[in-house]
Amino acid sequence: MEQILNSLSISPIQVVDADIPLEQYTAISISSENKALKEFDVASSIEWSSYLDQYLEEKQAKVAYGGYLEKRDIYKRSNYFNTTEATEERNIHLGIDLWCNEGTKVLAALDGTIHSFQNNKNHGDYGPTIILEHHLENITFYTLYGHLSLNSLDNIAVGQEVKKSEVIGFLGDNSVNGDYAPHLHFQLILDLQGNSGDYPGVCSEKNINLYKKNCPNPNLLLKLPHEI
Repeated sequence: MEQILNSLSISPIQVVDADIPLEQYTAISISSENKALKEFDVASSIEWSSYLDQYLEEKQAKVAYGGYLEKRDIYKRSNYFNTTEATEERNIHLGIDLWCNEGTKVLAALDGTIHSFQNNKNHGDYGPTIILEHHLENITFYTLYGHLSLNSLDNIAVGQEVKKSEVIGFLGDNSVNGDYAPHLHFQLILDLQGNSGDYPGVCSEKNINLYKKNCPNPNLLLKLPHEI
C-alpha cells in the first residue's frame, strides 16, 4: 500500500494554501526531545502561538511541518489522551502537522468524497474535522483533516465529491481547534474501524505497531523534506 500511495504523485501534494510556495516550508520538532519546549508553558495555546510565530520568523517561513510518529509531551495537558495506567498514555503522533496562520485554506489531497465530518470538542482533540474517502485500484483509504474552523463544516454533505486541491475548509483558532496554535493535522487511514468524523490521531507506545500499519506516513503524498 505504501508503494501505491507513494506512486500517486511525483511532485509534492499541498494540503494548505497552494499560493504558499514550498520554499517557505520548514520542518519543526515538537517532540519530548526538543529542549526549546521547556522554555514556555506547553499547556498554553497562546504561548505555543508565540513560539511558532518566532520559529517561522527565524526560519523565514510561513509553514512549519512534521510530527509523524513523534513522541510528544504536549498531550499530558489533557485527560483525553491519558488513562490511569502510564503504559497506556497516548503520546505518539500519527499524522503530519502543518503549522500556519488561522484561516489558511485547507485543500483536498486527492479526488474523493466526503466520508464524514464532525466537531470533536474534547480538550486537545481535533475540533472541526473532515474525513475524505478515496478509491484507487480497488483499494479504499481515507484522509483526515483536523483543527479546522467551525464554518468549514457548513454547507457540506456526506458523499459530496471533491477534487484534488479543492478548498475543503480553513484552519481554526484556539477557541475551536482543541486549544492549539492554528495548524492542520493531516493523516492517512487505511481502515476507519467503524469511526465517523473522527479517528485517533495519537496512540500509545503499546499500540504503535497496529496504528503505524493502519496510518501510513502522510509524507508518501506530501513529499516534504525532513531536515530540521
